[in-house]
Amino acid sequence: MPALVLLGAQWGDEGKGKATDLLGGSVDYVVRYQGGNNAGHTVVVGDQKYALHLLPSGILSPGCVPVIGNGVVVDPSVLLSELSGLNERGVDTSGLLISGNAHLITPYHTEVDKVTERFLGQRKIGTTGRGIGPAYADKINRTGIRVQDLFDESILTQKVEAALDFKNQVLAKLYNRRAVRTEQIVEELLGYADALRGYVADTSLILNDAVEQGKVVLFEGGQGTLLDVDHGTYPFVTSSNPTAGGACTGSGVGPTKISRVIGILKAYTTRVGAGPFPTELLDADGEALREIGGERGVTTGRDRRCGWFDAVIARYATRVNGLTDFFLTKLDVLTGWERVPVCVAYEIEGRRVTELPFSQSDFHHATPVYEYLPGWSEDITKAKSFSDLPKNAQGYVKAVEEMSGAPVSAVGVGPGRDETIQINSFL
Repeated sequence: MPALVLLGAQWGDEGKGKATDLLGGSVDYVVRYQGGNNAGHTVVVGDQKYALHLLPSGILSPGCVPVIGNGVVVDPSVLLSELSGLNERGVDTSGLLISGNAHLITPYHTEVDKVTERFLGQRKIGTTGRGIGPAYADKINRTGIRVQDLFDESILTQKVEAALDFKNQVLAKLYNRRAVRTEQIVEELLGYADALRGYVADTSLILNDAVEQGKVVLFEGGQGTLLDVDHGTYPFVTSSNPTAGGACTGSGVGPTKISRVIGILKAYTTRVGAGPFPTELLDADGEALREIGGERGVTTGRDRRCGWFDAVIARYATRVNGLTDFFLTKLDVLTGWERVPVCVAYEIEGRRVTELPFSQSDFHHATPVYEYLPGWSEDITKAKSFSDLPKNAQGYVKAVEEMSGAPVSAVGVGPGRDETIQINSFL
C-alpha cells in the first residue's frame, strides 16, 4: 500500500521539507500529523525560498493535496497568515484540507506558555512560546477547543468558559496576570470560522479512501525523533509524537496501511533549545557548521546548536521508528574538512555504550567516542549520481549507512530542489 511516513531522525531541522518536496510530484496527499507552528520547513523552488510553519510542504507541489491532520494543534491566525502569504506569491492553496478534530491554539495558550517559561527561569524547557504545549495539555485534560467547535457558537462558548475557569486562576493568582474574558476569546475565534470553513473535512475518511484507491499518501512529521514526548530526551521535548507511531494517531490511518518509513538525517547534528547534546561543538568547527549550513530556525530564527554526526542517535531512530530508508541531507556542508569526526559510541562513567541510554542522567553525562573519516574538498553541489561524488564523500555516506542500520536512499548535496542524488526509489 503506497503510504509513507517521512520524519526527522535527530532533533528536528534535518531538511524534511526538501525531502517531502522531492516526492511531491509523485505523491497525491501530504499529511502533517503532529506539532504546530513551532516547527518549520524550508523549501527552495528555483530561486524562490519558502518557509512553511503549519502547512505541509506538499502545498508547493501542483496536484498534491495538503492535509493538516487531527494530531496537529492549529493557531488559526498563523494559518490564515501563512495561506495569505503563499497566495500573494501565486501559490494555489485552495486544495488544503484540515481535520475538524484538530485542536486550536488560543490566545490564552500562548499567554500561559510565555509566562510559564519566564517563571521557570533557568529550569525552562526552551519552548517557542507559541502555545503548543498548553494546547496539547488541554487536549489531554479534555478541555481543548477543536476546529469543528468554531461552527457552533454555543459549544464554543461552553468550552472556552470551562477552560478559563482554571486558566484564569493560574494567570491571576500564580503569575499576577489579568484574567482573560470568555467573550473576548469567543469573539476572536468566531472571526476565523468563515475563512476556515471551506477547508475543514473528515480527513481520516478521505485519507483511508485514498489509500484504498491506490493513491500515494505521505505523512510528514514536524520536529524529530529525539523531541518525541515519549521517546525523546525528556523533558526537553515537544508535546506530541513526531515518531512513526504518531502518523497513525495523528491522521486516523492505521499502521497496516504504511509501507515505508523514511528518516531524515543531517550529515551532522543540530538542535534548538535546551537539553543534552553529546556531540555539541562550542568551538570554531561548531560556528563553521552553523554559518555554512545556515543553521537558524525557520520558525524562531534562533541559532541552532551544532555538532558532529551521532550514529548512536541514528541507530535509536531506526529502532523506535522501524525505519526502512534514510535521506541524508546537507552533505555539502561538510566539504572542506580534512577529517570528519563521527560519534560511534558514548563513554559514561568509564563504560563504553553503543545504544542510547534509557536513563536521563546517563545521557546527560555521555561523552562522545569518535572515529575520524577522511574528508573532501571538491564541490559536490553539481553531483547528479552517487558515482559523481568524491570517493571520500561516498565513503562517508556508506559509513553513515552502516552505522545507522538502514540504507541511505537519497543524499542532499545542496539546498536547491534539484540538488539531490536519488540512490533508491522511495515509491
